[in-house]
Amino acid sequence: MPDVTIAKVAVSGIPFRLDRPYDYAIPAELAESVAPGVRVEVPFTRANRRTEGIVLALAPVSAFEKLKPIDRVLDEAPILTPAQIKLALWMRERFFCTVYEAVKAMLPAGLWFKNGKRRVSDKYVTMAALSVPTEVAAEAAEQKHRRAPQQAELLRTLCAIGRAALPDLREFTGASLQSVRALRDAGFISLEDVPVYRRPETPAGERAPLPELNAAQTAAFKGILRRADGKNAAGALLFGVTGSGKTTIYIRLIAEMRARGRTALLLVPEIALTPQMLRTFSSHFGDDIAVLHSSLSAGERLDEWRRIKNGEAGVVIGTRSAVFAPAEKLGIVIIDEEQEDSYKSENAPRYHARDVAKFRCAQDKALLLLGSATPDVESRYHAEAGDYAFFTLPGRFNERAMPTVEIVDMKRELRRGNGGSVSERLREELAANIERGEQSILFLNRRGANKLITCVDCGFTYSCPNCSVSLTYHSFNRRLMCHHCGHSQRLDERCPECGGTLKYVGAGTQKLEQELGELFPGVGVLRMDTDTVAPAGGHDVLLERFRTEGIPIMVGTQMVTKGLNFENVTLVGVISADQSLYAGDYRSTERTFSLITQVVGRSGRFEKPGRAIIQTFSPENETIRQAASQDYESFYAAEIAIRRLQALPPFTELLCVTTSGADESLVLGCAAKAKAELEASTRGQAGVRVLGPAPLSVLRVNNNYRYRVTLCAPPGRGMRRLVADVVARYSEDKQFRGVSVYADTNPSD
Repeated sequence: MPDVTIAKVAVSGIPFRLDRPYDYAIPAELAESVAPGVRVEVPFTRANRRTEGIVLALAPVSAFEKLKPIDRVLDEAPILTPAQIKLALWMRERFFCTVYEAVKAMLPAGLWFKNGKRRVSDKYVTMAALSVPTEVAAEAAEQKHRRAPQQAELLRTLCAIGRAALPDLREFTGASLQSVRALRDAGFISLEDVPVYRRPETPAGERAPLPELNAAQTAAFKGILRRADGKNAAGALLFGVTGSGKTTIYIRLIAEMRARGRTALLLVPEIALTPQMLRTFSSHFGDDIAVLHSSLSAGERLDEWRRIKNGEAGVVIGTRSAVFAPAEKLGIVIIDEEQEDSYKSENAPRYHARDVAKFRCAQDKALLLLGSATPDVESRYHAEAGDYAFFTLPGRFNERAMPTVEIVDMKRELRRGNGGSVSERLREELAANIERGEQSILFLNRRGANKLITCVDCGFTYSCPNCSVSLTYHSFNRRLMCHHCGHSQRLDERCPECGGTLKYVGAGTQKLEQELGELFPGVGVLRMDTDTVAPAGGHDVLLERFRTEGIPIMVGTQMVTKGLNFENVTLVGVISADQSLYAGDYRSTERTFSLITQVVGRSGRFEKPGRAIIQTFSPENETIRQAASQDYESFYAAEIAIRRLQALPPFTELLCVTTSGADESLVLGCAAKAKAELEASTRGQAGVRVLGPAPLSVLRVNNNYRYRVTLCAPPGRGMRRLVADVVARYSEDKQFRGVSVYADTNPSD
């Protein structure tokens, strides 16, 4: 091959329409350090602005005559493998993002640069070791015993252990820095700065044997393992009722992969689930586990990433972004609670972890396992079509009965004069649980005290000045807050428009906590939502308090619906079951069914029988009834029939073009033109529809109006290139200057 002198570079900070590999000359002095996967600093634009980029490939020649040279290399070694570069290029086409947006999604924030310097530096510890034979050191210690006792103690300790971190050594011996330096200067010891990993706290304990499987688990385990034994990538869906023991199967599968010398990724939807999974898995895999999620410090996340990349950890547990973990020889990717919306990124790159996992599994000929008690409708359809192998766990692992479920009509409660959040029936069951010393979980998927505050005299409602939503009242600081842009303001005593009386509407978790305090004075109530998790120091702190202190009632948002496994929880209450039922998007019924089914399953998972109370204003609704009876198959049959009739996913793919900006008329005009072009390009194609422009569910966020055009087409029709061209064209149209245009696939909102 001719000498390589050209680098193909993906440049950061450029719009989608300009994103392509740019050719740069490799200076002779950098020839040895420029390689695919390293980041470089290059001149860009006519002003030669210094810009970060990543080398995608090398070439002997370029189609361009005059090339700018690479300024400098930012990495000592490639930070991306060829497989990861391939993934970044695929993501550009799949998720309508730039290559560098994909690259940044793959890398921990600690590796990013700011003003030419890494945001997080490496951590070092000074190690002390003997520079002389042990016999010489021991003799010197005896000689120094009286006149330099600290030096003597240092030498004796190093004779015993050989090498130690200087801070630990000084703490153990009580020696001063002066004594350390004296020994170093005399040639008795050496000091060396050694890089160390910043590790998140992980549960410690003895290694436990692999868990035993019951008959149903064994059948599922063997069937899934056969899928992993094939020469090509394979996919499987594990459908098991809540408490059926899916985690036990995960452990056995990962152990099998590690025995074969292959790595494993386990994705969970919520940070709240990570500590619990970690506690369970650490007893089996110890330090072979690495953890990746947003609650880690930048340094911890960087060093966990390094442990994975260096092959020092073969089991990765984390949330959505952990799908990019640099694990090589991938054997299995497990996505737990695979139906959750949190696996879909709302910011560029707008990827779904399941799609990325499929691509990685295809590259490594690995197994993709999706697990849930309420599988995503699309996943269940693909299993039915034979794209995934399908395995079921029909009963709980300990053969315990599912909880008994009762539906309470809240319209009847209102007629009886009960305008509170807790029905009389739920109050009775809570009182009985408190009397027996058992615990209860109440689910309400709305934080704050009240959804909105309005004036009973003039109808005034507090609204966000930046977004088209009402402000939510938070009682702990008596402030009104916007959950979209973060705007906050004090609550007035009277209506600011007419001086009238203010009315509090729509209870949130704070209000529910207050009501429970009035209903059960002196009874402990633990609230778990975004407002309490951060001050407490994380989800695990609150969950551990609930476990160890035996707090009678826990109130929470959707973070309490999954993965919680408490022996003493025998009652679950769903406060507003139909809150998400009429959200207006095609997945609202699926989301409602999943939330209710999952939280009901937290009850009665061990020796004591469980009960659940579902409060709703729509007791006749079929979705709520199906969730109450834990009847997923009936729900799926009804839902897939509706999707087929309405030509919704999985029968079509929704490719959405969203326009956003401060000038609503320009934003709407841009969306209308995009629709016209899409209609013209797809006219006459069977099964293709163009819908919109339509406002998003929240029209204005942070003073930006948002409209969407949706192209509905059967999967595999090659419409992505058409949508990408539309995004590129209208992003550079001077008529719509100030309007942001981006595309997304099957958005969750």
